[in-house]
Amino acid sequence: MQLYPCDKYRLLLPEGHRFPIQKYQILRHRLEEDVEAGEPFVFIEPHAANDEELRRVHCPQYLGRVFGGTLTKAEIQRIGFPWSEDLIERSLRSTGAAVDAGVTALRDGIAASLAGGTHHAGTNWGEGFCVFNDIAVAAREIQDRGLVHNVLVIDCDVHQGNGTAEIFANDDTVYTLSIHGAKNFPLRKYPSSLDVPLADGTSDEIYLSELEKALGIAFSNFQPQLIFYIAGADPFIGDRLGRLDISQEGLGRRDTLVFKTALQHRVPVAIVCGGGYCNDIVTITEIHRATMRQAVALESQFAMILKSK
Repeated sequence: MQLYPCDKYRLLLPEGHRFPIQKYQILRHRLEEDVEAGEPFVFIEPHAANDEELRRVHCPQYLGRVFGGTLTKAEIQRIGFPWSEDLIERSLRSTGAAVDAGVTALRDGIAASLAGGTHHAGTNWGEGFCVFNDIAVAAREIQDRGLVHNVLVIDCDVHQGNGTAEIFANDDTVYTLSIHGAKNFPLRKYPSSLDVPLADGTSDEIYLSELEKALGIAFSNFQPQLIFYIAGADPFIGDRLGRLDISQEGLGRRDTLVFKTALQHRVPVAIVCGGGYCNDIVTITEIHRATMRQAVALESQFAMILKSK
């Protein structure tokens, strides 16, 4: 199973910054340990998203301010990261990783970016630690190459995918499903194709029941050829920014539900990590690691669905 890590592209953040940037390096190291134990992961450096890819999603004026270092103070505060050349490079690689994972999933059945899920970036803004919208760029690029027509986004980050919803608001070739905390960030929630808002404190059984119903609705109304799955770690009960009460076991069952549904409908899956803000960074990385391990265990089944088409 091919994985696209971005942790070599360092982003130095101020002391005490709440974004756990270290999780990506720890995650890769843990997965490398899994390789030594026999797991068939392959690590591939992602390409940097180029201007053509970005312009299919983001307006030139916004991109000009990002690359020129002329974002306003308000725009920088909205993104949540200080501007730097390193921020641009890392954002380009993370976006490229989603493109690469999507293309590889269409060939192999399943693949993953070890970053990304930057679903708060919209057409002309960045927000919530998101500079570019990686899955939107990836979906548009893959469609432009003529590889697929219909793309389904299954967004299981605890925060609503407002940027993705805004970008694809008038596009019936991309179906956006977001299951998230109703009262959580962002304040303005653009309507997805299907939104599943959950009350604070929602626990495993209700969460999984609502997700299962939502997947049924999505597949009843849409026939995807590729799925982008945002496998956020932030619905976890111990997450500082989550406000839901999902256990690690529950998150594993969530992954199973998504993967098994994709297999049932014979659709390849590209995974991106999404958020995770637990004080214990090891727990965050173990949640992401469990997603990747479950995915690789199903790799042969995903490969079979491509051969049977």
